Amino acid sequence: MNSSLRRRPQLTLDELHQLRWLLGGVLSLIGVGTVFYMDIDAWVLLALTFVAAVATVARPTLPGRVPPIVHTLAFPVIVAFFAIDLWLNTEVLPAMVRLDILLLIYRNISYRQRRDDLQIIVLGLFLIIVAGVLTVSLTFAAQILVYTAGALALLLVLTLTDAAQGGPRPPPQPIREPPAWALHTNWAQLFRRLRDVTDWRIVGLGAALFSGVVGVSALLFLAIPRFQLENSMFLDRFITKKARSGFSDVIRLGDVSEIQLDNAIALSVDVSDQAQIPATPYWRMLVLDDYSNGTFKLSGALRGQEFGAERTNSFQAGHARPRLGERVLWTFYLESGVSRYLPLLGQFEMLRFRESQNFRHAPQLALMALREEPVSMTAYRVYGFEMEPSLADPAFAERWRQREQPGPRRGALQLRLPPGDSDLGILRRTVEGITAGATLPAPEFARRAGDWLRQQHNYTLSPNLPGGDGDPLVRWLASREAGHCELFAGSLVLLARAAGFPARVVTGFRGGSWNAFSNNFTIRNSEAHAWTEIFDEAAGAWWRTDALVATAAVQGQEVRGEAAMASRLDRSWTARLDSLRVFWYRRIVSFDQRSQAETLKAVKEATQNTGKRLRAILEQGVWDLKAWVTAPWDGRRAARVLGFVALLCALVWFWREHGRRWWRGWPRRRGRDRDEPVRREAGRWLHRLGECRRPEDEFGGVREELQRVRFGARATWQPPEKLFRRARQAIRAARRRERPTDRKPT
Repeated sequence: MNSSLRRRPQLTLDELHQLRWLLGGVLSLIGVGTVFYMDIDAWVLLALTFVAAVATVARPTLPGRVPPIVHTLAFPVIVAFFAIDLWLNTEVLPAMVRLDILLLIYRNISYRQRRDDLQIIVLGLFLIIVAGVLTVSLTFAAQILVYTAGALALLLVLTLTDAAQGGPRPPPQPIREPPAWALHTNWAQLFRRLRDVTDWRIVGLGAALFSGVVGVSALLFLAIPRFQLENSMFLDRFITKKARSGFSDVIRLGDVSEIQLDNAIALSVDVSDQAQIPATPYWRMLVLDDYSNGTFKLSGALRGQEFGAERTNSFQAGHARPRLGERVLWTFYLESGVSRYLPLLGQFEMLRFRESQNFRHAPQLALMALREEPVSMTAYRVYGFEMEPSLADPAFAERWRQREQPGPRRGALQLRLPPGDSDLGILRRTVEGITAGATLPAPEFARRAGDWLRQQHNYTLSPNLPGGDGDPLVRWLASREAGHCELFAGSLVLLARAAGFPARVVTGFRGGSWNAFSNNFTIRNSEAHAWTEIFDEAAGAWWRTDALVATAAVQGQEVRGEAAMASRLDRSWTARLDSLRVFWYRRIVSFDQRSQAETLKAVKEATQNTGKRLRAILEQGVWDLKAWVTAPWDGRRAARVLGFVALLCALVWFWREHGRRWWRGWPRRRGRDRDEPVRREAGRWLHRLGECRRPEDEFGGVREELQRVRFGARATWQPPEKLFRRARQAIRAARRRERPTDRKPT
């Protein structure tokens, strides 16, 4: 037989079992990897799964050392764990995720049969689906593609294993001892065998088909209208998430500084008119008016007075005055785990969600609070921001003018100070030093107090609070220690209140970078900030004062537009990666079908332009060929044409004689086996065994050993001579059984 037409070597049954074991462990790791961005407390189980999968893949004999009592108690223990978890935490979805991971752990410490490998696929797919529902991360898109490819590979290996075994068999008893394939596992040798038996032409064709299916699916996904998946499946009701950033109703000294140690993205913002972008935007999230012993919080009085009743709607009208011309559109993509309070730039005309939300609006505070912290990225759109350094509050101005009359609650007037006499004395002496005994308006006092704080203290994320009695904020104020933004903002609040001005702390983010690749604002947790608002009675408004940066007067003269973007332009590789996230949000997690239509239009235009270019090239080629044919002919030109035709005929002849054979045999040429005669002999004996119409188990493992010699590595062979002798004896015995018994007629 022609050597180029010889049958390609194949994996043995043991090698298929080894590959199946490896793929099962890899799929387990990919599945539990979703815990990293699901924000579910399962880190211990994640570590156990990683250890179990890696250890059993590296040493496939380890599951054989598991005591039998573990397998006996596994099911009742897992069920009891799930019941206790559900009872203690009262959260269905996290309990189901932890149950899923426990089952994956058990499947990795026990030898799996066919149905167990299918369970691995289903268990991992459950984690992938939950992660897809609870997140809109671009990482999920890559993870599901990798998981899909791995699952398809495992299903292919299971099909090949069934074929090698003669079809699927009924499940035997659970395997407790290490099987034969686990005893001689050599991963390096398996990978070499995979390289030898792989037909890279088929692999390339399969990869091209898979890429085509993914591309077509992506286009269909862009074209099909979408809905909010987590609301439709009600999964957000079965899980609660804790804010990572600390932006809650209570802020203790140091909470905001802890946020700044995290460089993860907190917010991405698109803006329709770049000329409206301020140089230093302040993304306000929460107002804290009540102070006590180093802790600022949102008082019950302010919450009751400013926050309206809870609504369920997809939009909220604001208090900003409409302006002439087209409204500036701001689209916010708030990452999960930041806060249930939405970052805003001030008063607005209209705020619109992608779908109905449960929220409460505080128009005088320019705040919006959701009922619960969202479990996935929250997108909302704001029209017509008023980005002024002052925030008008006529209701508070009226209460402040009537403060001497009985009735108003003191907590709502922002005047609480530390109760100690020594603390009050320190504050009053400091105020006298700042004002020099003069009566100053609120903006001027804010400017002088901010300058004084920056002269007395430096900035640091790791302050050293002085010890001693009294209020910790006052102790720091009286010292020369460096401090973080909360100390500066809180100290300015106490100084303003001691001077007779209402003041409060505002938390949120300051600044952000302008992504030069996706043209949007990127705000990270490291840009979390706290600043001060002081009430100006003359203007009837709260005046923003940042004791760390600039005075209110300078803030009112901020540059905007291109100059603002130039100062914050980011062209780093991190920005390139962040632009992929923004593209995902714009095209996939969009408010309406406009982004989808734009994407499909761009694809259509690119296709049409490519077709036009190809048509133009073909037409030009036809005209060039026609001109060449109709041109005058001479002897030199005819000789060149004849030479080219002769060369072409020679290449065709060479390909037909030698090229096709070389092409068919090149994948096996590097691994050409010197034991080919022995393998061919084993193949002949396998064919003879197949002709015997006897059950396979009658041959006593001879068939399996012949398959090792025919397709396996030489290290796994038995002595070929003895094996062929056993095969001859088995065939003779089988044929004797097939002969009819000769009996004499009675």
